[in-house]
Amino acid sequence: MSLVNFTTREITCKIVYYGPGRSGKTSNLQYIYGRVPEARRGRMVSLATQTDRTLFFDFLPLDLGVISGFTTRFQLYTVPGQVYYNATRKLVLQGADGVVFVGDSQARRLDDNIESLQNLQANLLGQGVDVRTFPMVLQYNKQDLPADLILSHADLDEALNFRGLRSFPGDALRGAGVFETLKGISELVLKRLAQTGSGAA
Repeated sequence: MSLVNFTTREITCKIVYYGPGRSGKTSNLQYIYGRVPEARRGRMVSLATQTDRTLFFDFLPLDLGVISGFTTRFQLYTVPGQVYYNATRKLVLQGADGVVFVGDSQARRLDDNIESLQNLQANLLGQGVDVRTFPMVLQYNKQDLPADLILSHADLDEALNFRGLRSFPGDALRGAGVFETLKGISELVLKRLAQTGSGAA
């Protein structure tokens, strides 16, 4: 649920990067953080667990326009990928305006992707979110690996893209597809915000 600050005339939207462990969620956030000018971003916070961590930072994009005279600020979060941190996943997911599901393109990780996607749906449903209309995009990370190790974009769409969502190939370490994915989810979140009126009008 986006937060409206009438004093600063900002709407803050929360986007969560979700997916199995080591799929590239952290790499996405680190790449974005490293390329957003320092004056337009907050400090990156890392909440570490024994084997995983949650990252968070917020930033003010200049190219996403204004809604009802309000600028938009984005908070980006990752969730821990390990299944036994599901309570943390649920907590991070609360109040999200949109989700980027980061899948691992390696063929051997397909079951992990499916399990994580089902977990995401269950957690959204548990929070009363309609998964059929909730803003979400898919990123198939590690598409830079040798072809014999990965599934193609089309194969991953067939296995994971049950809603016909926008999906992006990615190489988060080098940045391929990272900002395209962010732009894709941002557009969906802002479109929904404009439709609902956001309380800012």
